[in-house]
Amino acid sequence: MLPRNFTEEQNMFRDTYRKFLAAEIVPHMEQWREQGRVDPSAFRKAGEQGLLMIWPDEKYGGIGEYDFRFEQIIIEETAYARCGDWYNSLHSRLVGPYFTRFGSDEQCERFLPKCVSGETVLAIAMTEPDAGSDLAGMRSTAVEHDDHWVLNGSKTYISNGINADVVIVAAKTDPDNNPHAMTLFIVERGMEGFERGRNLKKMGCKAQDTAELFFNDVKVPRENVLGEPGKGFIYLMEGLAEERLIGAAGYLASAQLSWDLTSDFVKERKTFGKPLVAYQNTQFKLAELRTELDLAQSYVDQCVAAFNAGQLTAVDAAKAKLVTSELQLKAADIGVHLHGGAGFMDEYPISRQFTDAKIAPIYAGTSEVMKIIISRDCLGDDYTPFNTRNF
Repeated sequence: MLPRNFTEEQNMFRDTYRKFLAAEIVPHMEQWREQGRVDPSAFRKAGEQGLLMIWPDEKYGGIGEYDFRFEQIIIEETAYARCGDWYNSLHSRLVGPYFTRFGSDEQCERFLPKCVSGETVLAIAMTEPDAGSDLAGMRSTAVEHDDHWVLNGSKTYISNGINADVVIVAAKTDPDNNPHAMTLFIVERGMEGFERGRNLKKMGCKAQDTAELFFNDVKVPRENVLGEPGKGFIYLMEGLAEERLIGAAGYLASAQLSWDLTSDFVKERKTFGKPLVAYQNTQFKLAELRTELDLAQSYVDQCVAAFNAGQLTAVDAAKAKLVTSELQLKAADIGVHLHGGAGFMDEYPISRQFTDAKIAPIYAGTSEVMKIIISRDCLGDDYTPFNTRNF
């Protein structure tokens, strides 16, 4: 594999974060999977050590480190340690920046310090029962009054939905005249009319709480409107490239873990008197996978560099998301197959690698949506069936 060009400081940060995971997160993951959610203490422990949300300025408790490679390290190490059920980067890098990008100074001062410390857990609520990738199909609405808005609607499949203390909620604010006129609202735990449904049971990612959220005449004060009313759709679109880059870094690290688990297993497992790795089929399968992993890693690293330079496009991010999410699933699938019957047993990590990987080509935009975005860019509008600006 080609050199990845992390700095000495970043390599030291990786070592520190890896040790933190081993001491504070990994020992609890089985218990958290059984209970269906990561304990909120995980966020606080990371916050206490300055390892949760590192990019905010010092005045908010962060260290002002905007280089995405630090977040890339957090994402990679979390996935590789099989702690991907803990959606720390959803909190810290996907939702957190909404405050500094679109919020007021007052909102940043009110919310960010506790987000950095881990006292406040964040989530974002876009997906609805009848509107997944198609944000224009959203049905949640908010009506403006003198000093507040009244929010109604429901959301589903919301990551961190049970643990979240603050949820950024997207709702339509002019549904009759403009389906793209959305506003983002900061909804806080305890607001009257804000209710959580069940913690949804899932195929994989068992420790990651995924919930239904309900908003019944929730009075959201004017000071909890994030950014300008009516521009929520634009704000959401601006964050999609980074969301897909975050995903790509994690998908690829998980795929790397599947390769390592399988590589180790086939060297130990014997069939017909010789190690499984001695068979040409095994060698060819893993050689092909190794090549795909290394090529994908080079592309993702280039996307990170482009992001740091403010040059990452939605199309390039879509390519990274498409390739790495499919590769995560492929690596786990090959791993299960080469493990034989053991791969079907949950006591072997590769089994959970497979069930966790199945969601990767679906959430944060399905593979099909990524292909529409890419084909629209390379073929032109006339040859694609949808207006992909909605994605």
